Amino acid sequence: MPGAVWGRLRGDAWMPLPAPAPLPPPAAPPRPPCCHAGGHAAPPTAGARGVWCLVLLALAGDAAWPPCRIDADNETGLCKGQDLLRVPRGLPGGLRSLDLSYNKLREITAGDFAGMTQLRRLDLGYNNISRIAPDAFLSNLLLEHLRLFNNSLHHIPALALQPLVNLRWLDMSNNLYCSAALGSVFGELRRLQVLSLGGPLLRDISRGDFAVLKDTALQKFAIKSASSLRRYEAGAFSWLNTTELWCDMALDESAAALPVMLRDLRGKPLDYLRFRNLFEFTYYTGDADPFAGLAELQITKLVFYRGKFNENLLRLALLNVQRSRVRDLALVAIDFARSPRWNNSGVGAAAPRLDRLLLQDISNPDVLRFDWTFTWLSGVAALSIINVNFNYVPCDAWGEMRNVEALDISSNRLEDGYIYNQRCHYQGVMPKLESFVLASNQLLRLAVVAALTRTWPRLARLDASHNGLGSLQETCQWSPALRWLALHHNRVTAGTFGCLPTTLEYLDLSYSQLDRLDMDYFTRSPRLRELRLSGNKIKFIPSEWRCPRLEVLTVDGNSFGVINRGSFVNMPRLVSLAAGNNPYHCTCDLYLFLEETRRRGRPLLADWPHNWTCYHPEPLLDTAVAAYAPRPLECDVPALVAVAAASTAVAVAACAVLCWKLDAGWYLRATYRLVRAKYGRRRTDTVRRCSYHAFISYSRADADWVRQELLHRLESNTPPYRLCIHERDFTPGRWIIDNIVENIERSAKVIFVLSRSFVDSEWCNYELYFAHQRAVGLGSEDVILVVKEPIDAWGLPRRFARLRKMLGSKTYLEWPHELGRRPFFWLQLRSLLGSPGELGPSAGEEETVVDATT
Repeated sequence: MPGAVWGRLRGDAWMPLPAPAPLPPPAAPPRPPCCHAGGHAAPPTAGARGVWCLVLLALAGDAAWPPCRIDADNETGLCKGQDLLRVPRGLPGGLRSLDLSYNKLREITAGDFAGMTQLRRLDLGYNNISRIAPDAFLSNLLLEHLRLFNNSLHHIPALALQPLVNLRWLDMSNNLYCSAALGSVFGELRRLQVLSLGGPLLRDISRGDFAVLKDTALQKFAIKSASSLRRYEAGAFSWLNTTELWCDMALDESAAALPVMLRDLRGKPLDYLRFRNLFEFTYYTGDADPFAGLAELQITKLVFYRGKFNENLLRLALLNVQRSRVRDLALVAIDFARSPRWNNSGVGAAAPRLDRLLLQDISNPDVLRFDWTFTWLSGVAALSIINVNFNYVPCDAWGEMRNVEALDISSNRLEDGYIYNQRCHYQGVMPKLESFVLASNQLLRLAVVAALTRTWPRLARLDASHNGLGSLQETCQWSPALRWLALHHNRVTAGTFGCLPTTLEYLDLSYSQLDRLDMDYFTRSPRLRELRLSGNKIKFIPSEWRCPRLEVLTVDGNSFGVINRGSFVNMPRLVSLAAGNNPYHCTCDLYLFLEETRRRGRPLLADWPHNWTCYHPEPLLDTAVAAYAPRPLECDVPALVAVAAASTAVAVAACAVLCWKLDAGWYLRATYRLVRAKYGRRRTDTVRRCSYHAFISYSRADADWVRQELLHRLESNTPPYRLCIHERDFTPGRWIIDNIVENIERSAKVIFVLSRSFVDSEWCNYELYFAHQRAVGLGSEDVILVVKEPIDAWGLPRRFARLRKMLGSKTYLEWPHELGRRPFFWLQLRSLLGSPGELGPSAGEEETVVDATT
């Protein structure tokens, strides 16, 4: 949207802020040639076209303001690095913080911040501001923090600062004013706590420059001068009432000014003194002591940042520190060199007693033994030698560090054979050392570190991170006092656990390419309370992982995908767990683990839900684990068991009802008896021989008709038929079912006398079932149905399903009540029974039943 400044409101939505209405464009001329490269003269009409070009550029600049990001509450505006040429219009009046740094602002006018009455913090650093209108901040009475660093101010904007009575922090250093004299306005800024001023053109500091600050209690005062300060007038710093003084001034040409400055600071509440580029271009070679007067100050911390130091200058600084109250000394990024002429005065004097000595980012490691000894380290309690490029520790150095309690030698070039020398004597050399940092060196053998430190009686903390340790399988002996060990960013394997101390309470093996854990180590480490294994390649969490005192565990960024309720059951004190950024299998195991964790309230998932993502199964790929919700019964085991049990009970009940309806019990009993009778007895031969022409099955109610009619007619025949009835021919003492099966098998045919009484007889149904089974086994049909009384086939019970089928598909004989039709009945029956000749094998294999036509 042209002519608008863009801002972000609630919900991270972007919407344009109101912008000033653009000027009405003039009548549109032909497109003007706005640029004439090479500085050539324009044609005669170029003057008019140039005017139009400037108008169009102005309009374009007004209509294309770069975006400013405004927070949801309209309290913070960020317009940093947008190449702005002026302060954007239409910014919210309720802004409390505004960042306009790293732009191309040249001027601050009266109306730029007129409507921002709530503004507390304003950053105008890294612009090209050369002028600030006297009434630029007239509406910003609540402003507390103002940054004008690195601009082009030619004068200190005292009039513009006059309304800012609440100002606490003001940085207007690195500008182009030549004088640091502060006007009376600064005496009225009674709340000012931090003040920075000066710049590359400031070459003189006069006595009365800071006189207006005599009643202002500052926390920090910083002054920057030109590359070589030309003149410092005695008494200039005597007006200062600050606890920190930062001096960015080079004294290459005026080294004698340093003692004068120090004298001006006597009796001040100064605690921290920092020099930057004290000698920027040349090494100090004078005979005078530039640090004379340091012992008379109240400072406890002294910092030398950058600048050139030789042996003599460093010796003079240490001698003065030794006599002063300084307990914290830092030499950072200094350029150290040997002195052409060594001044040995003071050699052998007691080393300064320091709580902390920092040597950092020094390219020449000779600074460690600048006086050819290490005696200056003997009085240090906390020694940090960081990025000093040394790769060798002489034997005598360890002995001189007898009072060191914390030693940091990180970011150097130490190797195994140069930090530990078997010819050196390490017994009792570090009696007070409690913390040792070896990070970011070139160490490869963990056994070397253990051998170096095992005789140090008070060593409790060891940091050997960012090395190449752990790739070798070694046996190590450690100091029994060691409790804290950091080995992250190394090359640890499962074999490394055999070299780790078992007295640890804290162990960090993060980002060390570890792919497998040694469970035996954790069993042997009963004190371990915090274990960090982030960023490795661990593929599974062992269920037998026992660590009874572990309280904090981080295993995020590994390669395992399964954790369940049993994964950490042997860690009863675990209260914090970080396990995100793993390729999780989103299954019931993970879901139940998370549910139990929420229910118990422990362990606390420190990185939940960020980076907890599903990788399996495929439909859930890249789904947040927090969004994984299985079906209600999928993961609820008790409910699932209850539903399964209920379903099984219903199914069993349904089967029972169905079996009762279909007489399945009867069929089971019949089948059992058939198998028992048929295969339970021993057979003397394998050939089926028939003893009867027919087996007659009938009910007790039809016994008279069978004896008087059926037996009489068939057995009185010439030759007679041999018939089997249970009343006469069953073997006494045998099981009834055995008799039925055996006699049916010994009969060529089976005659069923059907009546209503037959249907009510269970034994008759057994005989019908066994006869049918025998017919199926022989592949023939030798059943003869004689219907003595009319029967409704479809009204028969279900267990007579075979009889119903036979009556519907086979021809049967019906006993006639008319006497004239009975001879024909007997003729049909004899024809079905066949000729009453000799009985022999396979007597029943011929077909005797004719298929019915209906």
